[in-house]
Amino acid sequence: MSAFLPYLITWMQQYGYPALWLIIFVAAIGVPLPVSFMLLAAGAFSALGDFNVFLVGVIALTASVSGDQIGYLLGRSIGTRLLTWLEQPRRFNPISQRTLQHAHTYFTKRGGLAIFLSRSVVSALGGTINLLSGAEVYPYHRFLVYDISGELCAAIIPLALGYIFGASWEAVGNILGMVSLLILSLLVAAYLSYRLIRMLQRMPVTKIASLQGEKKRPSLRDMKESTDSLPL
Repeated sequence: MSAFLPYLITWMQQYGYPALWLIIFVAAIGVPLPVSFMLLAAGAFSALGDFNVFLVGVIALTASVSGDQIGYLLGRSIGTRLLTWLEQPRRFNPISQRTLQHAHTYFTKRGGLAIFLSRSVVSALGGTINLLSGAEVYPYHRFLVYDISGELCAAIIPLALGYIFGASWEAVGNILGMVSLLILSLLVAAYLSYRLIRMLQRMPVTKIASLQGEKKRPSLRDMKESTDSLPL
C-alpha cells in the first residue's frame, strides 16, 4: 500500500469531489498514485453516506479519461518525433530498425488489448501505454473506445467492492493488488513462453538448411579424389 494513501484519503475527506477528480486525473497522466485504493475508500465512504457512489463513478471516469487524453497527445507530439529520430539511419543507433518495425507491427495488432488491460488490470502501465499509443499514432477513435471501456471497468469494480465491504476495504485492496500482480506475472510468463516456442520452432528449419548447405559444399577429400581421377 502506498505511503501517500493516508494523506490522499484525508485530502479527499476534507475537499470532497474536486480533490478526488484531481488525484485521479494526475494519476492518469502517469504519476504513480494509488487510485484503486482511493476508489475503494470512496466506495466505503459512500456506503456510510459521505459520498454519492454514482457521482463518484462519473468523477472517476471523466478524470481518468481526461488524463489519458493528455498522455496520448504528449506521445503524439513528443513521442512521434523521437521515433522519427530513431528511425533515421546513423552509425550508432540504440534501437535497431528491425526492432522498431516489429514493435510498430505488434502494437498495431495488439494495441487495443494493451490499452484496455492497462486500465482495468495493470493500471501501473496506463501512463506508458498512453504515450506509446500517441507515439505510434494509434487511431484516436479506437484509442478512445478502448480507453473508456477499460476505465469504466477500473472505476466500477473498486467502487462496488468498497461499497459492499465497507470498513474492510483495505483488506480488499490488498487482495486486488496481489491479483493484479499475479495477472501481470502470468502475462509476462505467457509472452516469454510464446517467444520461446517460436524460437524452438525456427531452430530445426535453420539446422536443416545449414546441413543441406554443408552437403552441397564439396569436402577437401572429394576434391582430392576428383583430382586424382583426372587423366595425366
